[in-house]
Amino acid sequence: MTSLHIERDHGLGLSAAQEVAQRWMQDAQLRLGLTCRSEMLAHSQRIHFSRTGVSGHLDVTAQHFDLRAELGFLLSGFAPAIETQIRKNLDELLGSASATP
Repeated sequence: MTSLHIERDHGLGLSAAQEVAQRWMQDAQLRLGLTCRSEMLAHSQRIHFSRTGVSGHLDVTAQHFDLRAELGFLLSGFAPAIETQIRKNLDELLGSASATP
């Protein structure tokens, strides 16, 4: 099993960060076939995601995104490409949210 850990700081605040997380979750469900479930915590949101060969969560706070995923044996060989794509997607979503007035 291969572990991925991706962190991104942001200055969006919790409400705007949750909107970004919603877009990430919708994209993950539609394009990647992930099953997602959102959980609201005291000062954050956690999105659990899974499908055959991958499981993990995305923690969203007012200042930070923290994604952790476990890749099964069959996806382990693709870990570098998967990590690169996740980083790119998060950066694009956070970049577009920062540009919105």
